[in-house]
Amino acid sequence: MTRLGMKWAVLAVAVYLAALICQTFGLSFRAKVDDLGDVIALFIGSAILAVLNITLGKVLKILTLPLSCLTLGLFTVVVNAIVLYIAAQAKFGFQFVGDGGRNALSAIVASVLIGALNGALLNLIPDDKSK
Repeated sequence: MTRLGMKWAVLAVAVYLAALICQTFGLSFRAKVDDLGDVIALFIGSAILAVLNITLGKVLKILTLPLSCLTLGLFTVVVNAIVLYIAAQAKFGFQFVGDGGRNALSAIVASVLIGALNGALLNLIPDDKSK
């Protein structure tokens, strides 16, 4: 499996684990993996999230750079939550269920969890340079 494929799989696992943690705390971020079709949908949703992070996320981070500097980088969490919310609107593997205020809090918590879990799980993958 290529390194890109492994990163994609790790992102899908991080999204699913973040959804489980959010459900545990009663937040509205959900991921469904009951059968193979749901798992494929989660992988497609993870790919959508990755593409949006690369494109829209970078643009939003550049546009909100002054606000991010004022908040010492904490506004990037809000930008990540916005990108996650937009990706969840495609309803491929994960989504937000509930009203607006609850979804906003869920998006912030889920984006922080996805970032932390993705970073932790990526550290488990060996580097190609270590050979």
